[in-house]
Amino acid sequence: MKIKQLIASLIAMTAIVASAESLYDTKLTDIDGKPTTLAAYKGKAVLIVNVASHCGYTKQYTGLEATFQKYKSQGFVVLGFPCNQFGAQEPGTNEDIKQFCSSNYSVTFPLFDKIEVNGANRHALYVALAGKDSPFPGDIKWNFNKFLLGKDGKIIKRFDSKVAPGSEELTKAIESALAEK
Repeated sequence: MKIKQLIASLIAMTAIVASAESLYDTKLTDIDGKPTTLAAYKGKAVLIVNVASHCGYTKQYTGLEATFQKYKSQGFVVLGFPCNQFGAQEPGTNEDIKQFCSSNYSVTFPLFDKIEVNGANRHALYVALAGKDSPFPGDIKWNFNKFLLGKDGKIIKRFDSKVAPGSEELTKAIESALAEK
């Protein structure tokens, strides 16, 4: 019986590691149209956020940038993924989005190509983050939904749009992720 449990545990651990690795290998496009992946963020705590420029939560850009600045020297990064699926609140081009974020919120954290986070055209990243095999499955409800990844690439926690970047809940989760060896 103990051997079966050990084998089951090893299989589960292998699946978790494979999942983290595949997340790093997900093909992405940055805001400037260059192909990339999350591989550059291996070993960092990562906050992935679906963002929009014309949303009631758009002011969270200020908090996201402040959080990025506060923790980036400790191995933390915020990644913004524009999405136009919620009330058409991100209608612009990538250049429009980049300009808006820079000029209105002084955003310096990485931004990516506009993607879909739900539905038949859900980007592979969000299939991993919110799909049926995710530890936090379910459709994204609105803009500024957040996923925190540990330094090992595993999804630690999912935060609703209402959870502000500077909130105690998110801050404690980020600090805990950064404390991981």
